[in-house]
Amino acid sequence: MLFSLIAVMLLLSGCAGFQVGSDKGAALEAGAEGKVVVDFWSFWGSEIRRPVIEKIIEDFNNSQDEIVVKHTFVPWGDIWTKELASIAAGDPPDVVINDIKATALRGQKKQAMNLSQFLEKDDISERFYPELWEATLYEGDSYGVPFNTDTRILYYNKEAFKEVGLDPEKPPTTWAELEEYAAKLDKKNGDTYDRLGFYPLFGINYDVWMLNAAGQNVVDNKGNVEVDTDINRQTLDWLLGWKERYGDNVINSYKSQIDSQQSNPFFTGKLAMFVNTPTFNTQIRDYAPELDFGVAMLPESEPGNGHTSWGGGFVAEIPEGSSHPKEAWEFIKYLTDQDAQEYWAVKNYDNVANIKAAEATAKNAEMSEKDRIVYQMAVENMPNTLLTPTPLQAPDFPTLINPEIDNVMLGKKTPTKALQDAQAAVERLVKENQ
Repeated sequence: MLFSLIAVMLLLSGCAGFQVGSDKGAALEAGAEGKVVVDFWSFWGSEIRRPVIEKIIEDFNNSQDEIVVKHTFVPWGDIWTKELASIAAGDPPDVVINDIKATALRGQKKQAMNLSQFLEKDDISERFYPELWEATLYEGDSYGVPFNTDTRILYYNKEAFKEVGLDPEKPPTTWAELEEYAAKLDKKNGDTYDRLGFYPLFGINYDVWMLNAAGQNVVDNKGNVEVDTDINRQTLDWLLGWKERYGDNVINSYKSQIDSQQSNPFFTGKLAMFVNTPTFNTQIRDYAPELDFGVAMLPESEPGNGHTSWGGGFVAEIPEGSSHPKEAWEFIKYLTDQDAQEYWAVKNYDNVANIKAAEATAKNAEMSEKDRIVYQMAVENMPNTLLTPTPLQAPDFPTLINPEIDNVMLGKKTPTKALQDAQAAVERLVKENQ
C-alpha cells in the first residue's frame, strides 16, 4: 500500500490507533474515520515479501468495517530495539512480528501481552504445530501466535548418485550411510577435490547434530542442563572425524563458496549433499534451475534413533501496553488463519505455522512440481522438528557453549574437557537466574 507522507511519518513515530481528540486521530486517512487503527510492525520490507503482507492486510481491512490495520515497516536490525523502547515509553505498536524462541521470556518480562483472555473465547491453538504453540507459553499461558517456521532437510544431487551407482531414490538414512555415501561421492584430484560428498557443518552447525543425536535440547525449559553427555561427546568425535578427513584447506575453500550463495558448490555439482532449510529451494530455482536433486529427512545417528531436526520461526505478538488489544487480536486471528497463511506460503515459498495451510500449500497448483515436493518434505519433517526456546533460567547459554565447541574444532580442547567446562558454566548461569 501507499500511504500519504504524513501518515507514514506518524506511523513511524509510534502511531497506534485512532483516539478522538488526540494527535493520533490525525493519522487517519480518508475512509478510515470512525474505525480503530491498528499499528502493525514487521521487518518485511523486501520487494517480494512486502507486497504479500500488505495484500493480506488489505484483504483484512476489506473483510470488516470496524478496524483498519496500518503496516509499519521497521528494518530487521532495529525493530525489536524500537519495540522495547516504545513499550517503555508507553506507546507501543498493537501487533509486532517477533522471534518465537524468546516469546516466553518476553511474557515473563511483561513485554508481550498474555493472550489467555482472548484464547478463552477463541481457542485457536489447534491450528498450529504443537512444538510451535508450546514455545509461546509461559506458565501455561500463550504470549504470541505462531506465524511462520522452518526446519532442516537434506538435499542431494541425483545425477551424482547415479554416477557412482547409488540409487537416486534412496538417500542415506543413518550417519553410517551418510559416511558411506559421501565416500563414494567424493571425487579427489591430487590434494584437491573436484567433488565433495558431504560435510556436516556446511549449512548447519554442531548444535543441530547434537539435537539430531540426542533428540532433546541441551537445556530444557526447567533449567536442566544436559551438555556433558556421552551422546554429545560422540557427536563431537563424529564431527572431528569429518574435519580430519577433508582438512581445513578444503573445508575453508568450500565454505567461502557457500557463503557467497550464488556460487554454492551444490549448485555446480561440486558438493553432492547439503543440509539447509526448505526455502533453500528458492536459491536452487534462481541459480541452478536445471539441477536434478532430491530431498530427505536428516539421517538418524543410529537406526531407530529418530530423524530429529531443528527449526525456528516468528510469532505475532501484542506488546504490553497496546492501545487496541481486542482489535489487534482480531487481526492476528486473520493473519494466522488458513487462507492468509496459505497465501503467504505460496507467494513467498515460506513454511507456515498453520497445519492445514501448510498441507494445502504442498498441493497448491500455483507451484511447480519440484516446489511441491520440497514443501511436502518440509511438512512431513515438522513432527521431527524441535525448537530451542530460550530457557528462562539460562537465556544466554549459547554464548557459554559456542566458544567451548570452537576450541574443540580448533584442536585446543578435547570434546570431554570442552563439554565439562560448558556444563559447569551453564549450571552456574542457571543458578544465578534461579
